[in-house]
Amino acid sequence: MFATDRRSRNAVNIWPGFVDILATLLLMFVFVLTIFMVSQHYLSAALTGRTSALQQLERDIQALADMLALERTQVASLESELERMRLELQATLGERDSLRQQQDVAQETVTALAEELQQLQQRLTAASEREAELVDDQAQQAELLARAQERAGLAEDDVARLNRQLQALREQLQQLHAALELADRTALEQQRQIEDLGHQLNVALASKVQELQRYRSEFFGRLRALLGERTDIRIVGDRFVFQSELFFESASAQIGVEGQRQLAQVATTLRQLAAQIPADIDWVLQVEGHTDIRSINTDEFPSNWELSSARANSIVHFLIKQGIPPQRLAAAGFAEFQPVDTARTEEAFRRNRRIELKFTSR
Repeated sequence: MFATDRRSRNAVNIWPGFVDILATLLLMFVFVLTIFMVSQHYLSAALTGRTSALQQLERDIQALADMLALERTQVASLESELERMRLELQATLGERDSLRQQQDVAQETVTALAEELQQLQQRLTAASEREAELVDDQAQQAELLARAQERAGLAEDDVARLNRQLQALREQLQQLHAALELADRTALEQQRQIEDLGHQLNVALASKVQELQRYRSEFFGRLRALLGERTDIRIVGDRFVFQSELFFESASAQIGVEGQRQLAQVATTLRQLAAQIPADIDWVLQVEGHTDIRSINTDEFPSNWELSSARANSIVHFLIKQGIPPQRLAAAGFAEFQPVDTARTEEAFRRNRRIELKFTSR
């Protein structure tokens, strides 16, 4: 009997605790479900906003592409007009030189005829003097007088003929002067038009440079957002600077695992941006290797020149494997001769050991 009473009391005491546990679990389940539903609502709203922003960005990119196509058409038209004006200027200058040569020849002819006319006038004067002398002795020198008169007549005919030729040459010389003045005015006008076209072409080229700068800023901005705020990665002017330790072990040009991961992100960003850059912008990503002032002398790397160049080449080859076109890449090694910190401390040495990416044009 006592045993039965103890079992009854134990059964009564366990059941309320079991019910409390079940109620508590049910409340926790309801609470977790409520939090999940609220999070799902806010996540859906955020995704909707990002989709709208992405669509707006695509529309902006399409508008920019249309503007660039129009700008390329205008630049091509200006270059064609500039070439045509250059050809016309060359033809005009050639014609002007020819006219000047003709003017020089005509001037020489006029000078020669003037000299001949002077000689004939002298001969005519002599004949006239001779005729005066023959008049005094007309009876004795009749035959000589007739000959002298005949020579004087011939000389006068020659003088008249030379005067006509001289007048014709003077008229021709005036025409040459007028043609030369017209050619000079045409050349000046064409030169002015060429200068205007050159100015327009310079404006168009400046627009292309600004456009390349915009893509470079976008590329660096994306890399900064992708790689995050790190002390071993920084932007200096128009360059993206990585510390060499991020990619390479000491005295090595083999890219490590972490460096390959970082470069893969760089390659992905560069491929996305390259798809947006117009084909007429001749851009290049230049990879530059730098070392500190401490020299290296091994069979593989006899000096810092070989080490810095080998590291730049390793990164270029890795980017090519990641799908970057080889014609868009360049590698250069500068050894220790372009330091960013001239101090002789470990921190300065670390800062000088670096890889720089420069987004530029050829």
